[in-house]
Amino acid sequence: MERAKVVKDEIIEKDRRFLAVYVEAKNSSLVLLSENEDKLGTLAIAVPKPKDLLGSPTSSVLLGEKNAVSARMFAEYVAATKGKIALVSIYLETMDETQAQSAFKKLIEKVTHTETEMAGATA
Repeated sequence: MERAKVVKDEIIEKDRRFLAVYVEAKNSSLVLLSENEDKLGTLAIAVPKPKDLLGSPTSSVLLGEKNAVSARMFAEYVAATKGKIALVSIYLETMDETQAQSAFKKLIEKVTHTETEMAGATA
């Protein structure tokens, strides 16, 4: 039985440090996005639509409210991209969520593609 994959990355944008921790299991993905240090923040879940149905994933906030829009948006994005349940946490100390969205989008792209490239390189 294969274990979960874990990828960590960070970028500096607008003189701030943004971090991502990505955990992918067989049926789900977890993405922790934060500013300055790894912390749990507002947590959203998204479930992809079955392949035979059109539409975007269904999402809901499980914990917190501060960055709920971004948490749901990124959870839906990861669920649609990976085709599995996605949990996304967003923790921001000083920035507004709309200002951090571009950095978090880049981080999500990096960590989810890094995992895919690593799997392809070992195959």
